[in-house]
Amino acid sequence: MFGKDHGLASIKSHSDFKKQVPIRDYEVLKPYVEKVLHGEQDILWTGKPAYFAKTSGTTSGTKYIPITKDSVPNHVNSARNALLSYVNESGNGSFLDGGLIFLSGSPELDEKAGIKTGRLSGIVNHHVPGYLRTNQKPSYTTNCIEDWEEKLDKIIDETIDTDMTLISGIPPWVQMYFDRIQARTGKKIKDVFPNFSMFVYGGVNFEPYRAKLFETIGKKVDSIETYPASEGFIAYQDTQTEEGLLLLLNSGIFFEFIPAEEYFSENPRRLSIGEVELGKNYAVVINSNAGLWGYSIGDTVKFVSKNPYRIIVSGRIKHFISAFGEHVIGEEVEKAMKFTMQKFPNVELAEFTVAPNVAPA
Repeated sequence: MFGKDHGLASIKSHSDFKKQVPIRDYEVLKPYVEKVLHGEQDILWTGKPAYFAKTSGTTSGTKYIPITKDSVPNHVNSARNALLSYVNESGNGSFLDGGLIFLSGSPELDEKAGIKTGRLSGIVNHHVPGYLRTNQKPSYTTNCIEDWEEKLDKIIDETIDTDMTLISGIPPWVQMYFDRIQARTGKKIKDVFPNFSMFVYGGVNFEPYRAKLFETIGKKVDSIETYPASEGFIAYQDTQTEEGLLLLLNSGIFFEFIPAEEYFSENPRRLSIGEVELGKNYAVVINSNAGLWGYSIGDTVKFVSKNPYRIIVSGRIKHFISAFGEHVIGEEVEKAMKFTMQKFPNVELAEFTVAPNVAPA
């Protein structure tokens, strides 16, 4: 249906594509998603999605992002390849032999129009390769607990006496896990898990959490940064020696990039990968085999390398403060927080909020 509405069959070039497929966010895509939710097929992609990844939107309420049979490998294989890239570069694969924990949402899935629906991390949990599942923690039963406090205590019960070697999750969740272990044992994480040697993270900027997390661990461990989203697995850290994350250009996603300063203009430029420049902020637009077309995911990135293409995530296109025309973006706020933490090492950061002081007392 989407293809017919936008004449995809007649498109011969990127120029044609830009004319016929406008940039959209979830609100504009939603009418097509609603048709799928009402049982229709062949709407955004052939047949029906294999899953809907359910996310919370600030303006759209609950969002249902399609994941198709064709796009599942993007989510699953990219996570695998991030680990294998590290093993290939370092020659170290011993961390795969011990206990592996993936702090995630519940793998229990609901159904919408016969399509399995749940959080992305819960969906991906069903596709963990067999060679990792043997040592995977926590148990399925524990992972299905909805109450986070209860779940965290059960996870600790199952892992505290295990030889944990790989720990993965978004930094705030992992920090809570570590803090709860430390409160229970009175020990640094390195003394509870002496063979812990690999930390895999993503979802938020790690820098504001780095100092406290490694202080809690008590030693340096190698880490791999990933950039997964419900809309697709965008990039991962493929080397320990270079800055940035490898952009996944051969994984079912065609990327476009809008210069951040043009995003809210009437006719912003939509650049292909060959047109990007180093050091500039771009809003990410994806076109994928999940059935997302001209879809703005809301993130901004900067390219730090073009051979290969590596990026850093610089913020959210709508996360800026401009009460007086200053246009302070998330990247600048996070740099300021990092600088402050370095200047005052005794300060610990849990969470932070930034807002303009428009009417000071």
